[in-house]
Amino acid sequence: MKKQSSLARLFAYAGNYKYLTILSWILSVISAWIALVPFYYIWKIIREVLNAAPEYSQVEHLSSYGWSAVLSALLSMVIYIGALMCSHIAAFRVQANMRSEMMHHIVTLPLGFMDSEGSGKIRKTVNECSAATEAYLAHQLPDQAGAYATPVGLLVLLLVFDWRLGLLSLIPVGLAFLIMGSMMGKKMEQKMKEYQNALEEMSSEAVEYVRGIPVVKTFGQSVFSFKRFRTSIEKYEKWTIAYTEDLRIPMVAYTTIINAVFTILIAAAFFFTASNTFLLNLLFYIIITPIITVTLNKIMFFSENKMIVADALARVDGIMDCRPLEESGREEQPKDHSIIFERVSFRYEDTAKDALHQINLKIGEGEHVAFVGPSGGGKTTLASLIARFFDVTEGAVKIGGVDVRDIPSKELLEQVSFVFQDSKLLKMSIYDNVRMGKKDASREEVMEALKNAQCEDIIEKLPDGMDTIIGTKGTYVSGGEAQRLSIARAMLKNAPILILDEATAFADPDNETKVQEAFSRLSKGKTVVMIAHRLSSVTNADRIFVLKDGEIEESGTHESLEKANGLYAHMWEKYNQSVCWKVGV
Repeated sequence: MKKQSSLARLFAYAGNYKYLTILSWILSVISAWIALVPFYYIWKIIREVLNAAPEYSQVEHLSSYGWSAVLSALLSMVIYIGALMCSHIAAFRVQANMRSEMMHHIVTLPLGFMDSEGSGKIRKTVNECSAATEAYLAHQLPDQAGAYATPVGLLVLLLVFDWRLGLLSLIPVGLAFLIMGSMMGKKMEQKMKEYQNALEEMSSEAVEYVRGIPVVKTFGQSVFSFKRFRTSIEKYEKWTIAYTEDLRIPMVAYTTIINAVFTILIAAAFFFTASNTFLLNLLFYIIITPIITVTLNKIMFFSENKMIVADALARVDGIMDCRPLEESGREEQPKDHSIIFERVSFRYEDTAKDALHQINLKIGEGEHVAFVGPSGGGKTTLASLIARFFDVTEGAVKIGGVDVRDIPSKELLEQVSFVFQDSKLLKMSIYDNVRMGKKDASREEVMEALKNAQCEDIIEKLPDGMDTIIGTKGTYVSGGEAQRLSIARAMLKNAPILILDEATAFADPDNETKVQEAFSRLSKGKTVVMIAHRLSSVTNADRIFVLKDGEIEESGTHESLEKANGLYAHMWEKYNQSVCWKVGV
């Protein structure tokens, strides 16, 4: 199948607005040709002055020629503004449609997609790649049409007045095109892709760095503590310097030649017979040839901009080509709220080793279990499979005896609530943030959820209560407070299966007490899966599963695992030592 051009792709997003884009090209061409008309009147002014010399009082048409030149220039500007109006309307529509289509597609992708790709990278693709297409359609394509039309009109002017000077003017143009070709092509396209990759990597790492600033400030570390961010900056620096050095000689040669057109014309004057007509044409050519320089520079940058847009569309395709998790179409309903893992293995893309390997376990309805173990053991991955953030590589995850792949996505989301380690609140009111758990909830229901989640003290100190918008006028909440608001959201949703991923990680002692009380209310009558490093929070769990290297090392109650003297007992001992640790005096 033949690959569509970038323009065809953009027209697909434009719909009927593509005709406005085409109209903008036509108007830009007309504007470019009319813009050459003032030069014709300038030639007539020079001719009349030279013919009348030295009796300048005999000059009669200077005023009319001057006004004709001004009116032609104004007409060209008006038509060009019309071209830009058409192109901007179409470009804004393309950008809006592209962003809308990407966002609609992103929300259909599994939640694991955001973790694997990184929010910084996705944000850059959605915002900056669509913005690149907007600039291309709104400005560069109309200008490109005018830039290609200008040489045609110039060629007519250059050859009509004096074909010898016209041909001489074209010699630097030909040389400039040859040099331009050496800087463009497949090599330049690859360089542009590398440039965008370097920018994307630096943008993504910058987002992660900004998120880690609290740690940097707490421990007095510098930017160099973030090795990946530093490496991405150094990589971009090396690439930029190397690329600039590669293009230094051809760019200098191009700039010198294209700006020296009039020099050739002046040299030619010494070889041709001087006359009033020749002098007239020479002056006219010296005035008009700088347009060639401007036009060629535009054409050169158009090639670069086209590559940028092609790369932007390729990155958009990178998101659009990611497929949502397949629906089986069977649409079975769970019989209860138990959870079963049957020979479950899972491997992330581009990795050689399973993150989980042959996991078998059953969690009964209403049972409270905990996943603990060393970092990287697979705790969060295992819990994520319950909510189908990813699909298993092998085996099956079942809720109520039904494979999660056979449960409709909407139904599955209603079955499971997640309270994450780093709870996110959107820039909207507390009321709207909590109501995301249940879109049709009344204010009374939201307030009841806030009370049950121990959030009354948060609401009382905010200027507008639960109608306060987070992030405006310096209004923010702490990590522990954000956690309690997330619990209120989960309470309002009231899903029968609850997954708590390091949910007290950012809570201070006072907040932790309130969070734990909120959890106890939230967990009543629900199947609960807790992921924790703080072992004191899981001692009351019905069962504890200890994961190591993607496998279940051991399982049981806190008491039985402590007596078994295995990995859990070792972790419990180290945990108690850390709790009792004090700074020496």
